[in-house]
Amino acid sequence: MLMPLHSKSSTALQFAHPLPYGAIAHDGGVQFVVFSRSATAMRVLLYDTPEDHEPTEIVHFDPDSDRWGDVWSIFVPDLPPGQLYHLQADGPYEPEMGHRFDGTARLIDPYTRALTGNFLQSDDGIIRPPKCVVIDDDFDWDGDRHLRCNLSETVIYEMHVRGFTQSETSGVEHPGTYLGVIEKIPYLQSLGVTAVELMPVHEFPIKDCHGHDLKHPNYWGYDPMAFFSPHRGYAVGQQPGAQVNEFKQMVKALHQAGIEVILDVVFNHTCEGNELGPTLSFKGLENQVYYMLENGGRFYRNYSGCGNTINGNHPICREMIFNCLRHWVHNYHVDGFRFDLASILSRDRDGHLVANPPLVEMIAEDPMLADTKIIAEAWDAAGAYQVGTFANLRWAEWNGQYRDDVRSFWRGDDQLRGKLATRLAGSSDLYERGGRKPYHSINFVTSHDGFTLNDLVSYSRKHNEGNGEGNRDGDDNNHSANYGIEGPTDDIQIEAIRQRQIKNMIATLLVSQGVPMIVSGDECRRTQYGNNNAYCQDNKISWFDWSRVEQHEDLVRFTRTLIDFRKSEPTLRRETFLEGVAHKPGELPDVSWYDTSGESVCWDQNEKTLTCLLRAVGDSEGAPQGQHVLLLFNADEQDTAFVLPAKSRSFDWRLRFDTAAASPDDVFPENSGPPMSRHRTIQVGSRSIVCYTAALKTSSRGHAGG
Repeated sequence: MLMPLHSKSSTALQFAHPLPYGAIAHDGGVQFVVFSRSATAMRVLLYDTPEDHEPTEIVHFDPDSDRWGDVWSIFVPDLPPGQLYHLQADGPYEPEMGHRFDGTARLIDPYTRALTGNFLQSDDGIIRPPKCVVIDDDFDWDGDRHLRCNLSETVIYEMHVRGFTQSETSGVEHPGTYLGVIEKIPYLQSLGVTAVELMPVHEFPIKDCHGHDLKHPNYWGYDPMAFFSPHRGYAVGQQPGAQVNEFKQMVKALHQAGIEVILDVVFNHTCEGNELGPTLSFKGLENQVYYMLENGGRFYRNYSGCGNTINGNHPICREMIFNCLRHWVHNYHVDGFRFDLASILSRDRDGHLVANPPLVEMIAEDPMLADTKIIAEAWDAAGAYQVGTFANLRWAEWNGQYRDDVRSFWRGDDQLRGKLATRLAGSSDLYERGGRKPYHSINFVTSHDGFTLNDLVSYSRKHNEGNGEGNRDGDDNNHSANYGIEGPTDDIQIEAIRQRQIKNMIATLLVSQGVPMIVSGDECRRTQYGNNNAYCQDNKISWFDWSRVEQHEDLVRFTRTLIDFRKSEPTLRRETFLEGVAHKPGELPDVSWYDTSGESVCWDQNEKTLTCLLRAVGDSEGAPQGQHVLLLFNADEQDTAFVLPAKSRSFDWRLRFDTAAASPDDVFPENSGPPMSRHRTIQVGSRSIVCYTAALKTSSRGHAGG
């Protein structure tokens, strides 16, 4: 037990290092550095164990010697890494002015590197949140560096760390953990994905503020409590700070397998909620700086839909977010970030959307983040929708328009042929005018938020009753269909349609220009039983059922082979937008669009079919690198005959995939598929895609036109 440190002389506890913020171990002790402009006193509460209700020691900052400007800093000797602590601050409690100081509150350090324990029950009404941990960041990376995979060559797999292996069907030694992910790396490699996008891994509450199980647990993790800290709930080890080492082990192992790590980060709100919520961290240190307030400061602006909104374009908050991103890149070697509700980052302190918001530009221009991928969910919960207009050339975006148009086309909606073509070609309508490229479009048909791909073709409406909100939560506009029966069925015909539609959407995603994102389990028909908002379902509704990998091995094989097709075929991964023109006499245009008669398409016709002919990509000198790709789309309920366009008849086409065919004849590795019939007409099954590829070499039947 330490001596009462508040009685030591000022020379023993002196201001040594004003930055960085947080608790930094050095020189045989710990430097505690915290920002607060309005606090009148600051303390560090020291604990011996995560279960301690009361601190074993209290360290008082001297406002004369331990404060420079608005930075409070004190060096405490003889404290080791692993030390547990809270902060505590006195100051004005004036909600009408935005101040919510509470001198009894135990506060989480905004810059803490790790948390340990849970909320502890208390009879005195004082909330005791998880304790902060002083971390030693030493780790043997064994030469690990960022993989720097080009965005245009990326295939993203969105997954939940716990849900990926928590099911007993996973067969891993450490289910639901960072180490459990390591055990499943061979599966990720077999699929061929190049990056995992992890749903939030920064700290969020496991228990409520009274130490009880949450009524609606935030399984997804979109309820941040400590931005710099890996979530303790995904660690195997129970010692304070174990999650730091285990997260690094996971990243290192994924990198060794050639897989990048992208983090889903939530810099738009915190778990402190609105004016009725608890004081856990930011509220008790400088509420009016960290949050967007209104009505003079008494209430919280709620652009996140979660009770409060981080004041991201205040300089202090900008600095915190900026330091946090650098922390994850430098200390954890992560390769990129997906920013949840990123439009909030474009709002000023009054909530107005602004051009060239400082934080967004700061992230894009930071030299330490230059090798990372930065992806925006370019909307928020208050109506902002910036898909196609978010920020600058460094930022990619989740393309919500792609999701809606592809879903609607395959459902058979009217007037979707032109929209499908635009999405296949990289969404130039959204990105080209801003000088951006096809790879700035992160294409997806499903994400964690909404139906799984299986449920998209099995349910015509959401079924969220299990969330306890009367099925009022979740999106009602799903562009889904059940094809005759709501939910699971033994009807062979309905199942055949569903399987075909799943393959259609996977195939469309993987042949589109842009960057594909696949949701974990879609490749084996993971189901959430019709729940399209499973944020609180920490159970089999959300967990990956590994028995489905074997049960739907044919679909896994289809997905795996198409990922390989995409990765090996530069024609599908162009870094410039298609123009639809030929630059040399006799050359094919880079893309041509046709109707079923083989003639140039008339976009005004309400047809549910489309032919796309992509010219092989050449290198900088025009030499061929890829193959020509012929895609025949039929969203009609009837089989349809497609006449081969005249310009394509001279090539030696080989079948690459046919979503109407039964496995294993539905997809073929490169050049192993059967040759195209010499007839000029191709039968395309109802609700299906047929794809052929051909090298530049011409056949004896005529000139290639290239």
